[in-house]
Amino acid sequence: MANQLKHAPDFSLAGKVTLVTGASRGIGKACALACAAAGSDIVLGLRNVATSKELIEEIEGMGRKVLPVQLDISQRGQIETSVAKAIESFGRIDVLVNNVGVAPGDLAERVAEADVDEILQVNIKGTFLMTQTVGRQMIAQKAGRIISISSQAGTVTLRGEAIYCMSKAAINHLMRCLAAEWAPHGITVNTVAPTFIWTDGTRPALADKDFYDRTLGHIPMGRIGETNDVVGAVVFLASPAASLITGLNLLVDGGWSVSAK
Repeated sequence: MANQLKHAPDFSLAGKVTLVTGASRGIGKACALACAAAGSDIVLGLRNVATSKELIEEIEGMGRKVLPVQLDISQRGQIETSVAKAIESFGRIDVLVNNVGVAPGDLAERVAEADVDEILQVNIKGTFLMTQTVGRQMIAQKAGRIISISSQAGTVTLRGEAIYCMSKAAINHLMRCLAAEWAPHGITVNTVAPTFIWTDGTRPALADKDFYDRTLGHIPMGRIGETNDVVGAVVFLASPAASLITGLNLLVDGGWSVSAK
């Protein structure tokens, strides 16, 4: 058995510290739990720390250490404070999962300027500042994994989501640029781009039968995604098994991006 394990890829995150933004629910929560299950201690980036009691208990129940931090990535001060607290508590951040994103949508001719500002502030500027702040620490420690939750929207067109699609395409290319710049420091930078995933946020839209049927019609694999479909990709990219993978946009879209529909 030991000899078999010697030749198996290493998907463990044992001894690592992972910071997940937007960790209170949906994909972010699932990422935090999956990384903890893989062996990592967890820093929970939360807009409301008071809501995290059950999640903290679940992670601690796995035998992991967990630190909740107040983190709104549209506020640079909160980014800097949360990263400083993580370093003070754990001494390092090995994995950053950028999960926060907003998506107020409307037809392009009707999009409000306030919605454009919010998407640019959070999805692009906030993600960059979060990555920059953690990236500086990873450069100093000569190692790190950065995984940004993007979207199929950065690759395909979605009617009524032009600004959101633009922001995700920007994130995809930003991460490619950072992958090239930071590879000499031992840092990998990748994106995971899901299709529609069953979460509390998507459930109301998917409850509409017409919307559900249209959405499913774009997915050759014939189903809406589950959070486990996304976190499997995240844990892989965070693990030693993916140590030579950087600059990748990993689509978890059931084939939407290659469908002719």
